[in-house]
Amino acid sequence: MSDAVIAAPLPVEWVALRRARTPVVCTGRGPRRSQRSARRLGEAAVLVAGVAGGLTPEVNVGDLVVASEVRAPDGPARACVGGADLAERLRAAGLRVHYGPLLSWPRVVDGAERRRLAATGALAVDTESAWLAPPEPVPFAVVRAVSDTAASPLRRPGIVVAGLTALRALRRAVPILDCWVSDVRKDALLTASAQEGVLPDTETEVS
Repeated sequence: MSDAVIAAPLPVEWVALRRARTPVVCTGRGPRRSQRSARRLGEAAVLVAGVAGGLTPEVNVGDLVVASEVRAPDGPARACVGGADLAERLRAAGLRVHYGPLLSWPRVVDGAERRRLAATGALAVDTESAWLAPPEPVPFAVVRAVSDTAASPLRRPGIVVAGLTALRALRRAVPILDCWVSDVRKDALLTASAQEGVLPDTETEVS
């Protein structure tokens, strides 16, 4: 297994991300498949990328949500590595980005349940990220493109267009996702070199 991967839960998300330099793994939908995939990924750094449902009014279809932390239905929140920098790079690339908590939930939500979860303060909700997190302190990050919101719910004729809008935003994000992986690898190289008492060649590019 690679030292770092992009985890795409759904096949359509994998297609949107497949041009990344980083290995892209289709991990499957929902908590159970995510848990199985997490075991296979082991201690690889994981960047989860895919679509999600927006929770707060300022989050619109096609926007990206970069997680500051991922909250599970039970248990402590998992902090994300390098999220603020990732969000700034995505904004610089011309994408509309929100940075804040993301909630993972065991089922797809809409209607009254979406409104209830919005009260938690999370920006968006998915059904995989919390269960794909590698063991601490392995780097972990999440970028989700919003495909549905309270104003643009799942069960409506326009959901196909909204989904394509989200996937296009995800595709545009690919070079920045690769940058996160490159940074993680550089940090790992510096840490390993410091432990060995060897200063790495700063001219060497890690990709």
